[in-house]
Amino acid sequence: MSLSAAGNFCRRFGTGMRAGSDMVRLLDAESGHGPPRQRDAMREVARGVSRGEPLAESMQAQGKFFPPLLVSMTHVGEATGRLERTLLNLAEHYEHQLQLRRAFLTSIAWPGIQLVMAIGIVSLLIWIMGVLVPPTGGEMTDLLGFGLRGPVGVLIFWAYLATFFGLIAAAIVAFNKNVAGVQNLVPLMYRFPVVGPAVQTITLARFSWTLSLALDAGLDPVRAITLALESTDSDFYRRGKEDVERAILGGETLAGGLRATDIFPDDYLTRIEIAEISGTDAESINDLAREYDERAKMAMKTISGLASTLIWVLVIVTLVYLIFRMLFNVMGIYDEALNG
Repeated sequence: MSLSAAGNFCRRFGTGMRAGSDMVRLLDAESGHGPPRQRDAMREVARGVSRGEPLAESMQAQGKFFPPLLVSMTHVGEATGRLERTLLNLAEHYEHQLQLRRAFLTSIAWPGIQLVMAIGIVSLLIWIMGVLVPPTGGEMTDLLGFGLRGPVGVLIFWAYLATFFGLIAAAIVAFNKNVAGVQNLVPLMYRFPVVGPAVQTITLARFSWTLSLALDAGLDPVRAITLALESTDSDFYRRGKEDVERAILGGETLAGGLRATDIFPDDYLTRIEIAEISGTDAESINDLAREYDERAKMAMKTISGLASTLIWVLVIVTLVYLIFRMLFNVMGIYDEALNG
């Protein structure tokens, strides 16, 4: 289920529940929204609920279709009797995530289009050099000097590009999947200027929102922190679950449990301690989540600006390199002609 579809479902379903509508009827209505897979899933969930199954269990029976956070928070909402409030808060959380994603994609859209245009221009030049025939016969001069001409040359050029971008995509997937424990390098990544603090801020914003949702729904601190750590989608943060449980069961406070993980920055832990001292954990952490959400938006602008700059530099350097390469090749031809 996509992030936008999950957010829309939470808002519609939570609003319907708050209005006192029947859950099965709401699920039947949801079966008319979205792509076929989503409609089928909603029909199965409606059948499960009509048989008396809890909503969260019916969702979980659909495999990995529903986001884990949605299933977990639905279970919490049902257990605490705050399902509609939990879903509406979760809809707001998903909306924040979508805003960050849209801001990033919007900022890199134009540089990305220029990169595609540059690739198209080079591909067209390679194709022309293989199609046109000089008046004297033979082949056109290889202006680029790569030995690529015609349709076959274009395909080879695209294969090189596919390999390059495939390696980048593989590196990103390997990091997300924590291949060979690569996420253990996250503390080192946080030390990089500009990028490191921005990535940490975005992660803390997601953690704070989930922690606020869980505490507001009435979840105990151990389960609330565990759910928040899971929401980061990072094994580096997930590994702190046992430390949190051990510390809190040993008598530590919420901030003490987080401190035991040795993951969170001191200024963040100080804000959590202040929230506990004030005696309004859920409200104060909700304010903290909103504050970090604003920081995350600024951090996303920083990251997107850096990504845009890198794409610009890649396009400019590539085109300048090709222009000079063509210039030197042409000058070499004239030099040979003038010197016999």
